[in-house]
Amino acid sequence: MDGIQTNENQPTAASPDVIRAGSATGDLRIHEFKSSIFHNTRFIRVWLPPGYDETSNQGRRYPVLYLNDGQNLFESATSFTGVEWQVDETADRLIREGVIAPMIVVGIDNAAKDRFREYMPHRSLQPMMLRVQGRRYPDFLIKEVMPFVAGSYRVATGPDNTGLGGSSLGALIALYTALAWPGVIGRLLLESPALWASNRQLIRECRARKAWPDRIFLATGTAEAGRADRNQSVVDDVRELAGILGRAGLNEKRLRVVIEDGASHHESAWARRFPEALAFLFGK
Repeated sequence: MDGIQTNENQPTAASPDVIRAGSATGDLRIHEFKSSIFHNTRFIRVWLPPGYDETSNQGRRYPVLYLNDGQNLFESATSFTGVEWQVDETADRLIREGVIAPMIVVGIDNAAKDRFREYMPHRSLQPMMLRVQGRRYPDFLIKEVMPFVAGSYRVATGPDNTGLGGSSLGALIALYTALAWPGVIGRLLLESPALWASNRQLIRECRARKAWPDRIFLATGTAEAGRADRNQSVVDDVRELAGILGRAGLNEKRLRVVIEDGASHHESAWARRFPEALAFLFGK
């Protein structure tokens, strides 16, 4: 992740500050976004549901799911591994099938070389990361990104209409954000969360919390770390977090836990589980 990547085949829209992604399914609009909190620039990728621009829908407002590592969500050409989550195909299909109501999905690009720093809220000795910036991320999302999206698109407000998620460290910072701003995020997607980070500090912080998003999808694979003992540790961490959530009162209607046998720490696994996650979090 040595720079912000774009698809060279993306045609530029009539508006000079918006790129329309030609290779995505549906209407994917890409904005250059400058953050005063992180003092850098990245892309915000906004996927709009079928019918968004139709005259009959001009008064309609839509739920929004914000996802970290936006480069990896919609187009293989921009993905770090060359494999995408297929968010656009999945959301389009589930909307057309009536599984979920029409919604907006916003991909927030990571900061390339500063990804680790932005996604880690606590200092870490392994990996060595002392000058972390993750404590700024909740404000970045809620005070900068969300107002930008709300000012540009017709979004519905309130926690029931607001989701956040990610994978690995992107899931870690999503979980941290939900804790930092309780009552803002009502739908939380945690794929292969890096709960090991900073000596499992975030797990310890979760134990004292009673207020949680209304729905949480928590998933991992059994072959995430490439070594038997580490694989087991990853699964154990997810099971511990699931236990914390269960003791906080989240029943099966609010919490879905998936431990996929043989699944690795990879975009292909997160893409495979995304239909179930989206249907659980935003299903009718």
